[in-house]
Amino acid sequence: MYNVTFYLRRAHSLCGLVCLGGFLLEHILTNARVLISPASFNSAVDLLASIPWFIMLPLEIGLVAAPFLFHALYGIYIAWQAKNNPQSYPYLNNIQFWLQRLTAWYLLVFLAWHVFYLRILVKGGGTHISFQLLDSYFSNPVVWVLYLIGMWAAIFHFCNGITTFCMTWGIAKGPRIQKVINALSMALCAFLCLISLAFMAVYLI
Repeated sequence: MYNVTFYLRRAHSLCGLVCLGGFLLEHILTNARVLISPASFNSAVDLLASIPWFIMLPLEIGLVAAPFLFHALYGIYIAWQAKNNPQSYPYLNNIQFWLQRLTAWYLLVFLAWHVFYLRILVKGGGTHISFQLLDSYFSNPVVWVLYLIGMWAAIFHFCNGITTFCMTWGIAKGPRIQKVINALSMALCAFLCLISLAFMAVYLI
């Protein structure tokens, strides 16, 4: 008899790391182009916008929307089962476990807002995404802060997920290699958070 939970957990981690992680890294790299110049950012956005809709739409559904829905729905199931007790056991792994669930809840609300507004209302309504549009959008300090928190939450969720992925798939079997992978993942998290802070700061200038 098949162990359904075994396969669901692996599919959940695979969707999060490969599909959603890849999409997150693409977002960061594209947005970081603003550090070169607004024109460089606009050219990167224009390149993505030049992909025909009959190619882009299946890619968005198959590689982003569907994996996200599965990862989110099964993640909610996992989160409801989790026992979060960082106050009682303030160990690093336990705190990271708690933060993984906390960032997941924030991301559910943040991404729903982000996708509905920028992808459906703005881009879907025919308005072209550009530096000028985002510069106006992020002129609201509340929006700017919420987006920065959203990006940091997504980055931590992804980077911490690298460690759990390696544990789930049996790549990191011992405590020593798990500590090494966790340290490297958190270093990547810090690096990506600094990059996101840097390109978001451009909109404050």
